[in-house]
Amino acid sequence: MQALRTAATGMAAQQLNVEVISHNIANMNTVGFKRERAEFQDLLYQTYQAAGTQSSDQGTIVPTGVQVGAGVKASAVYRVGTQGTLTKTDNQYDIAINGRGYFQVLMPSGENAYTRAGNLAVNDQGQLVTQDGYQIQPAITIPQDAVSVSISKSGQVEVQQAGQTGTNIVGVIELATFVNDGGLEALGDNLLKETAASGAPTTGTPGSVGIGTLQQGYTEASNVDAVAEISALIVAQRAYEMNSKVISTADNMLATANQLKS
Repeated sequence: MQALRTAATGMAAQQLNVEVISHNIANMNTVGFKRERAEFQDLLYQTYQAAGTQSSDQGTIVPTGVQVGAGVKASAVYRVGTQGTLTKTDNQYDIAINGRGYFQVLMPSGENAYTRAGNLAVNDQGQLVTQDGYQIQPAITIPQDAVSVSISKSGQVEVQQAGQTGTNIVGVIELATFVNDGGLEALGDNLLKETAASGAPTTGTPGSVGIGTLQQGYTEASNVDAVAEISALIVAQRAYEMNSKVISTADNMLATANQLKS
């Protein structure tokens, strides 16, 4: 009975849906995290009678036909890039992106990765790095005798050193943008990787056309909405239960048919 296989695809789809929702909820407090949404497509149809076929010698046409679908499949898990709330931290190395763009991060492999997580720090050499110690690109080094660090909305990093009244510019933070943000590959650790689907990155200074600005002393909170996720979780659970009910019903129908046969 096709209903058994169809309902099984529905249960598998809702299982994936719940896994995506649980991942969102688990990352409610992850800096710069973007929630994900599972998307689905219907499977191929079995055609018993095609629409538009001739139903008599007089040329009458079947208006709708008979088609039965085979269920559902996952088509994508889409990353929703809406802006997260900016949270004040008063840490001079915390930087939030307000608008489009990603920080560029140099990986140990020599490749660049990208992140929205701006909870940065300096390492033992004074280099501006992520929480995992990966350098921000272009590389910026804070002098050891720096008294204060100021980062403008346009990414210009200025430091005041001990014994000086003025400030010195030590670098400029650049952001990268992509034609298709949803095509980036998630690596974990708040990092994303360029793919053929995302297109090549376009880099520029914050505040340029199509690029967001920076806010020092803030981080971008996760854009996960707890109420919306719980509501989606309830809907997914109900859908899973209904598909399991279809399997039970189809099984009972098969049992009845077997009894009639015997």
